[in-house]
Amino acid sequence: MSKKDILTPIGITIGFIMIMFGIVSSGGVGGFAGFIQGSSVLIVIGGLVAALLVNFNIDQIKTTKHVIQEAFKRNQHQLSDLIELFERLSERARREGLLALENELEEVEDPYIRKGVLLAIDGIEPEVITDIMNAEVDAMEDRHYRGRLIIEKASEYAPAWGMVGTLIGLILMLQNLEDPTTLGPSMAVALLTTFYGSVLANLVFMPMAGKLETKTSEEIFMKQVIIEGVIGVQSGQNPRILKEKLSAFLSEKEKNKKGAEVEGDFTEESFNEA
Repeated sequence: MSKKDILTPIGITIGFIMIMFGIVSSGGVGGFAGFIQGSSVLIVIGGLVAALLVNFNIDQIKTTKHVIQEAFKRNQHQLSDLIELFERLSERARREGLLALENELEEVEDPYIRKGVLLAIDGIEPEVITDIMNAEVDAMEDRHYRGRLIIEKASEYAPAWGMVGTLIGLILMLQNLEDPTTLGPSMAVALLTTFYGSVLANLVFMPMAGKLETKTSEEIFMKQVIIEGVIGVQSGQNPRILKEKLSAFLSEKEKNKKGAEVEGDFTEESFNEA
């Protein structure tokens, strides 16, 4: 089960709080209420939704909710947990054979790990296993890109529709120069639509797209670790050596935390067992 990524909502909340604080503390006429304009919201949000409907098909639009939810989740795996899992699988495979791993898989929720280990149990060649699992990584990357593209396009369309609203407001203002009472509302529409579009793009959509891209890179990295682990288990590598091999993917901080430093950690017993 994926854990929530609290940094995404915290970042967005802090951004809006700072904007509201700046508005209120400026002491402008009307204060915060002066930054709420219904027609500006309709222009930006309505135009944004309309542009996305034109740009994408119905199946892609349906994924928008799921894509946004992913930006508020943490990746399922921790690297140290994967290393411990494959060390345990390797120990049992060497002790009882690959077929014994079927019982271990009952406790593994990740279908990618299960698929890789089952391929190993079936005796598929390591090169074929690698090709199959890498093909799934490529497909996942493509799916993530297509889902993220909706958010990226939203970050482009939001300020563009803000500019459309600005043009509308300026046109209305120029058409009614003889009536001073219309200048204020028209200028408000002109400026607030740009403001709304910029905030949505730079505080919500662009950072969210960046978070999703980072999550994809992290997931690809984890899947490469899983592939290495599966191949190591299938080839009957010594559990300690497999652990050290996978520990190479850890950062120095993680190595220190888990006591998994590569240098000086091999023992003569480890090599004799291999």
